[in-house]
Amino acid sequence: MTTITTVYHNNRRVITYALYAIGLIALILLIVPLLGNQRPYRLVQSTVTGVLVGGVYALIALGIVVINKASGVFNFAQGWMMLLGGLIFYTFFANTSSISPLAALALSVLTALMVVTTNSWRALRNPRSLAIAAGIAAFGFVTLLVGGDGLKLARAIIGAVYGAVLTGLTIERFAVRPLIGQPLFAMVLMTLAISELLHGVTQMIWGSVEIPLQVFAGLAQLGVPVPIRIQANDTLGGTIIVRTELLVAFLLSLLAFAAFVAFFRYTSVGLAMRATAENQKLAQSVGLRVRTILAVAWAIAALLAATAGVLQGGATSLSLNMPLLALSAFPAVLLGGLESIPGALLGGLIIGLVQEFANLLFPGTQAGTELAPYFVLMVVLVIRPDGLFGQRRIERI
Repeated sequence: MTTITTVYHNNRRVITYALYAIGLIALILLIVPLLGNQRPYRLVQSTVTGVLVGGVYALIALGIVVINKASGVFNFAQGWMMLLGGLIFYTFFANTSSISPLAALALSVLTALMVVTTNSWRALRNPRSLAIAAGIAAFGFVTLLVGGDGLKLARAIIGAVYGAVLTGLTIERFAVRPLIGQPLFAMVLMTLAISELLHGVTQMIWGSVEIPLQVFAGLAQLGVPVPIRIQANDTLGGTIIVRTELLVAFLLSLLAFAAFVAFFRYTSVGLAMRATAENQKLAQSVGLRVRTILAVAWAIAALLAATAGVLQGGATSLSLNMPLLALSAFPAVLLGGLESIPGALLGGLIIGLVQEFANLLFPGTQAGTELAPYFVLMVVLVIRPDGLFGQRRIERI
């Protein structure tokens, strides 16, 4: 027994990985026959749907990664920020003439004040800051009160942007900033508290009824087939059906992802965010306003969440179940790496594929949506806790 124990301790890593490899081989041997029994077109259908669904997961994961890179906090409120952004968009999209001027004024003014005071309330003493705030508020107020069906999409986008920025900056200012210097666990608990607070706010204002968001309803009028049917009876034995709403949501998700990457890499604010993510103290020592950069990170995360909420709501509907999508995005974040932007994209696509293939193998169950992502999460945490693109940190103790 002593000899066996000694051998295990000396070769613990090798033995552990060997056991993982055996388990993986056994899983593959179990799944391959099940996949072999499926008709080819079903495999292609699951692949296409998985990739399209994974695009929204990647956008949710990106918002979580942005917050984690900037402040080291894993944001558990991302799902509810996503639903709130989608509901604000719906409010301005569905109502063509019933928007309250008082509500539009409050949203515009509060957003303007939070934007110009990201670093300090003392900015209100600066005439230039007040002029900028007045411009932001005036633009928002006038735009949000524009009536007519022809401009409802533009009005809804502006309303969602203002609402998302206000949400992100408010959370950072009043919930996260006071906890700077406190244990990281306190910030994580704060994001959980924020998620419950947003849950209550959305229920009080919009209720708990599922709301259809007809943002993609005009696709048929543009001559786009809904859905897209690809006849492949001769080659694959069936017809591939591509939901047009999911396809558009996927393409817009990639566009939003690319826009953020360009902003992050090629703008001065993005460069400052990268520097702050690497070392906050060093960034502050060279004159960067770390508080402002953290506020910008939260605003961007809220914008990404709102974008994901609108796209997912347009593809399905707005409901209290939408924040559960963020729970499926958590494995995507950890799979790609907590601080990896490309990893968020790859992780989202992988989780989408895993879900669809699990639904294919186990039809009529919740194996795909509820079990498969967390099985992947467990495997990743055991084998590679830092993710596929994560950086392993070495700290002096």
